[in-house]
Amino acid sequence: MSAPARRVIGVETEYGITCASSAGGPPPLDADHAARLLFEPVVARGRSSNVFTRGGARLYLDVGSHPEFATAECDRLEDLLAQDRAGELTMADLAEQANARLAQQGVPGRIHLLKNNLDAEGTGFGCHENYLVRRRGDFWNDARTLVPYLVTRQILVGAGHVMTGPQGEAVFVFSQRADQMEDAVSSATTRSRPLINTRDEPHADAERYRRMHVIVGDSNIAQGSTLLKVGAMDLLLDYLEEGGDLSDLQLARPMRDIRTVCHDLGGSTPLELADERTITAVDLQAEHLRRVVSHTAHMDLSPLQREVLDLWERGVEAVRAGRPQDVATELDWAAKYQLLTRYAERAGTGLDDPRVARLALAYHDVTTAGLRARLEASGLLRRWVGEEACRQAVTVPPATTRAHLRGTAIGRAQDLRRDLTADWVGLKLDDGRTPAIALRDPFACRDERVDALLAAMEEGAQGWDHTLAQGV
Repeated sequence: MSAPARRVIGVETEYGITCASSAGGPPPLDADHAARLLFEPVVARGRSSNVFTRGGARLYLDVGSHPEFATAECDRLEDLLAQDRAGELTMADLAEQANARLAQQGVPGRIHLLKNNLDAEGTGFGCHENYLVRRRGDFWNDARTLVPYLVTRQILVGAGHVMTGPQGEAVFVFSQRADQMEDAVSSATTRSRPLINTRDEPHADAERYRRMHVIVGDSNIAQGSTLLKVGAMDLLLDYLEEGGDLSDLQLARPMRDIRTVCHDLGGSTPLELADERTITAVDLQAEHLRRVVSHTAHMDLSPLQREVLDLWERGVEAVRAGRPQDVATELDWAAKYQLLTRYAERAGTGLDDPRVARLALAYHDVTTAGLRARLEASGLLRRWVGEEACRQAVTVPPATTRAHLRGTAIGRAQDLRRDLTADWVGLKLDDGRTPAIALRDPFACRDERVDALLAAMEEGAQGWDHTLAQGV
């Protein structure tokens, strides 16, 4: 049996940052100063707030004082889950260091990092998915035919959100991100927020590959949501690349529908298709699933790919039946809905209570003040990849992609105190002699040129040690 094609996948996550006063009153630091404090160790180590890590990932300060972590390239779902969690652990470690410095300086505040998509002022920030696809002439068509899936997948992988309804009431909806989106498919990201960004930056051999950049997704805490989000898209792309067709499922008004779906927890509102038929969000997801199941019926799927199909089906049925409790340990929106509504019931209050708002923020807080670790430890959130593997991913890159070459080179350069410049496709030892290396194959995890680069580092380090021994 054949397997779905290997695909490199990565996720970029922007984090919200706040410095809450521990003495009451206004925050002692604004977001900009808190972000700079957070990144002090990064700048001290790498002389920049934009660095690549030993784990092959990218860590940087994005526009608007948002710390961001972009995972290394992954071609296995378990590596992607570990890398995504490694980003949370990296941010949590930086926050602990920053909070220790605040305490030493007598500043009455504590930094919190939030893996969500809205700050207190309503400003949005994102979680972007990247999928390597074969360069084909019908890329734009593939991108457009995925729009209905992306409009409706929030009923499965949305992070859940309490917002203010039209009458001033507190309303729970599927997604924080849906109401921020402005366009379906576009090459712009700053003027408008499209579901899919089509700017052609493959970070690979441009004659062979493109990178599909999906920016509609919520930031997820539950591993199940991340698994389903990237795993389902991976299988859908395989379906399309092997000749599958989704053109009969096009929505007449997708940007109106994304808001409609967000506010309909039953997933039952009829949506108009381009051919004037109607279909609900639940049925649209079920139809995408049916086609993927048929496509993969005789394929050798990995255990996690089979988990994706199972969770996809159970998630659809949970929404259809109005039973979020059926997936409340696996999908964010259901876990958060259950957490907040049960708290409100016990407290005899509503979702508009400030205590509920604080609990919602704690769900997304990746520092030690957050709920994720406790929910997982108590079985209220299911793990697919254990904490030890996630911690290892902070410093150990995926073994089966280009990230292995990058992470190995960065780690050795740090150990030997050599200056190395790295980006997604290149490595350069800053010694004035060793030529730069372009790594255009994201699937290549071995390269003789990188072996030579590592040898050059060793030789340079030995030469420097000899110089020091001579007292020069």
